[in-house]
Amino acid sequence: MTWLADTRTSYDTVAASYAEFVSGALDKQPHMRAALALFAAEVDGPAVDVGCGPGHFTAHLASLGAEVSGIDLSPAMVDLARQTHPELRFDVGSMTDLALPAESVAGVLAFWSLIHVPDESVPVALGHFRRVLRPGGLLVIGYHVGVGTRLKTQGYGGHPMRVHVHLRQPWWLAKRVRAAGFTIEAEWALNPGNEVSQAILFARASV
Repeated sequence: MTWLADTRTSYDTVAASYAEFVSGALDKQPHMRAALALFAAEVDGPAVDVGCGPGHFTAHLASLGAEVSGIDLSPAMVDLARQTHPELRFDVGSMTDLALPAESVAGVLAFWSLIHVPDESVPVALGHFRRVLRPGGLLVIGYHVGVGTRLKTQGYGGHPMRVHVHLRQPWWLAKRVRAAGFTIEAEWALNPGNEVSQAILFARASV
């Protein structure tokens, strides 16, 4: 799939610049920290950060006591994550072909990684999340709120990229999350009213 190859190559290209960009970002994001703290507190067992990038969210969850590992499409991102957080496990993989056993995790975090998956492939990714989660397991998704898709051609550090960023309405994502076998518990709106706002969705794998 072209979008997968483009996304992988783009994040390989910007890996070091992206890691620098997100370094310390959580210090200025109390609501994001609160969402991660809730995830860590509610997940009773192993968890996986899907689309982990350089491992900043993964490491934060680990600091909160979570048993967590990371998966990312970009080998360069995974290499950086392993170098920066050698005590944690990171693997190369895709959320549309998640190489984890069925019901093997108690939590899945997908923070601003589903935004690069085209609409027709979102149910595939959500199906993998449901398959690997134990019944009652927690899924937390962070995403951009809006309508339409924009092509990002230049990224962190001014490096060239070619990734599509998909903006979605809460009802659109909620409908597909429910169809994949989840019960939605809550959704937080972040910076509402901005040109591109964000949201965090909390859902449980149906028993």
